Amino acid sequence: MAYDSTNIFAKILRDELPSQRVYEDDAVIAFMDVMPQGTGHVLVVPRTPSRNLLDADQATLGPLFAAVQKVANAVKKAFNADGVTVIQFNEPASGQTVYHLHVHVIPRFDGVPLKPHSGQMEKPEVLAVNAEKIRAALHQQ
Repeated sequence: MAYDSTNIFAKILRDELPSQRVYEDDAVIAFMDVMPQGTGHVLVVPRTPSRNLLDADQATLGPLFAAVQKVANAVKKAFNADGVTVIQFNEPASGQTVYHLHVHVIPRFDGVPLKPHSGQMEKPEVLAVNAEKIRAALHQQ
């Protein structure tokens, strides 16, 4: 299937929809997931359009995963997490629902399961506080 430039992440990249951005550079943006599966859940999205990993230009992947590593270290530090889950879905059978390549970065805590991706939106003020914690951790790197 062709890339759909009306997907929600494309709109966020164009600033047509608001987001709590925690990191950005020439290649990627990282922002808070509005339906987090855990405290501090961030999405890292390349600026270059692609549906998913399967059709992405290889030149996109290096900068994307460098940013994923940077954000993963920041969220682990910001929330004093025991670990970090990094997830990336490709096509409907895998669970992909937004067809713009993206990587989930979720701080994890021993004994605390991930919440379901239920459609329950987090309060904007909670996202703002969590985003600030991550930005502060990024500035310390």
